[in-house]
Amino acid sequence: MSATKHLLFELGSEELPPKTLLKLSNALLNNIIQGLNAAELTFTGSKAYATPRRLAVFIENLSTAQPDKTVEKRGPALQAAFAPDGTPSKAALGFAVSCDTTFDQLERLKTDKGEWLSFTQAVKGQATENLIPDIIRQSIAGLPIAKRMRWGNFTTEFVRPVHWAVLLFGDNVIDTEILGLQTGATTQGHRFHAPQKITLMKPEDYADVLYQQGRVIADFEQRKTIIRDAAQKAAAAVGGKAHIEDDLLEEIAALNEWPVPITGTFDPRFLDLPPEVLITTMQTNQKYFPVKNADSGLLANFITFSNIESSNPKSIQQGNERVVTPRLSDAEFFWNQDRKKNLEDRVESLSSVIFQENLGTVYDKTIRVKNLAKFIAGHLGADVELAERAALLAKTDLMTEMVGEFGNLQGIMGRYYALAEHEPKSVAQALEEQYFPKQSGSPTASSTTGQILAIAEKIDTLVGIFAVGLIPTGDKDPYALRRAALGILRTIIENKLNINIIELAEFASAQIKTGATHVDVTPPATSDRVIDFIFDRLKGYCLDQGYTTDEFDSVIAVNPAEPLDFMQRLQAVKAFRQLPEAESLAAANKRIRNILKKSDTQSADNVGVLLEPQEKQLLQTALQSADDIKPLLAQRNYQATLNRLAALRNDVDAFFDHVMVMTDDLELRANRLALLNLLSEQFLTCADISKLQS
Repeated sequence: MSATKHLLFELGSEELPPKTLLKLSNALLNNIIQGLNAAELTFTGSKAYATPRRLAVFIENLSTAQPDKTVEKRGPALQAAFAPDGTPSKAALGFAVSCDTTFDQLERLKTDKGEWLSFTQAVKGQATENLIPDIIRQSIAGLPIAKRMRWGNFTTEFVRPVHWAVLLFGDNVIDTEILGLQTGATTQGHRFHAPQKITLMKPEDYADVLYQQGRVIADFEQRKTIIRDAAQKAAAAVGGKAHIEDDLLEEIAALNEWPVPITGTFDPRFLDLPPEVLITTMQTNQKYFPVKNADSGLLANFITFSNIESSNPKSIQQGNERVVTPRLSDAEFFWNQDRKKNLEDRVESLSSVIFQENLGTVYDKTIRVKNLAKFIAGHLGADVELAERAALLAKTDLMTEMVGEFGNLQGIMGRYYALAEHEPKSVAQALEEQYFPKQSGSPTASSTTGQILAIAEKIDTLVGIFAVGLIPTGDKDPYALRRAALGILRTIIENKLNINIIELAEFASAQIKTGATHVDVTPPATSDRVIDFIFDRLKGYCLDQGYTTDEFDSVIAVNPAEPLDFMQRLQAVKAFRQLPEAESLAAANKRIRNILKKSDTQSADNVGVLLEPQEKQLLQTALQSADDIKPLLAQRNYQATLNRLAALRNDVDAFFDHVMVMTDDLELRANRLALLNLLSEQFLTCADISKLQS
């Protein structure tokens, strides 16, 4: 077993950007691991550490050298290795030089494709400590830093100025230069609690030494847990529960090396504001955790964290209370000012806001969405008036002071302002739900009006952006069209809405063409691209739900226009393939499709005279099954339909065992093809099960 040592690399710096700290830490670890793997260096474990002032990576049991290996080099073909007089050719001599050997030391490699000169060389593995510096430097160079900075007279660049670098391999320092710093074994603790330098003796002691001597909790996940628990304990002390969102928890962990909770209060009068306003103000501006009561209402308290264990925590509390009061006062002012003007009175002002240069203003979009909402509501038998009203007011809260300050409250404030103006509750709810689902896995709109508005808003964006040619490519999707398409699908499927995507896309395309836009769009071309895009998203959705590619292919082959209908067919196909008859019938259907495709004889319009008892029996059962599945198809009971068709298996098998379809008798051949066509059409009423793989 080869010798191993632990490796520690730490880079100390000015305070790193909190919102990207974890991303940088994970990237550094991944880059180093990739470098070690590329160098064929083995190890048993790895861990990343990250605090506001440091990025560190610990590698457990790293081999002290690369393995020795034998390298075989192939040279010129044997026929090119010698001159006409039998002496070595220039190519052969050049190959020997490149191998640092002589011609007589070269070997011959014989394969079934020919014979070549070759040279086998034993290569001794390099020492790990000689490879690590370059691996570290390349790993740092590959970090996802949007904008690197320089400092002082240095020419090196990093996200923040760096101050120290630790590089320990076992008990020894790997002496090198990283970002202009000479590496060593000296780290630094907490900026205020432990400003003295700390010498590390062993890589495995890193986290413990920083904690005990440096008052630094180096483990990011450990700090998150400490912060979460401390926040809940502090909230419980005032009779509440901390409202903790993952993004803010991560950011607070990235701001503190030694997090200490501080509980503050604010004037209870601010509790008259919508709770989302208070939460957003506290979270976004102040990095506070709000505190909720047992009924999920807010208490006039907040939990913040200090990066220092102060001898006078009361002063920190009072300082935070002084800072948050004007923030909440601003929000209160926005709330009061915004309600002096109704949402409907803001509709015209949407003409001053450009949605997209070729698609007109937000007012233009509003009119298109209103027409779409009317179209969808009419097809669903929903309240058209409510849908149109919601669409008209949908974007008006964008013109309020509150949303101007807190963009993430769009829709939410629309709901509050609409309720304050005594708009119908379903309209108010729809103003918020138009943006649902907000992210992967989050709920879709729950109200019918909200579902209609969510679909209308998203399909207008999809069709419009496609019409002007800004189709997503690779990972570029500035208008979040993939999310919009998936949102449409989830809203339709999860709420069991019978909506024809083809008709919807075509109607939306017509709106773009006839509206006040600057784009000349051909509706069929745009709608076709949008439909393909949506069904491509549907495939991903179905695969995530546990369906297989061949199951999806079997349904897409029959072109269902309604996503809900598509899913019902897909469920039926998945259930069908569990039947004992499934594999045989899928193979038979594949055979039928191939015969029909390759046949140079037209099948008869109706099945005429048949001769063999097996084909007569199959015709009888096929005609009976055709009658039986009609009411099932009318009810969209695809599973029962496929179950009924599965009963044809024995007669189908008997037919293929005893009947020659492509007989020389052209009339009989046409009749047999007509029988196969009858069978094929019955199965295609649900899906093309010939696509199913055995």
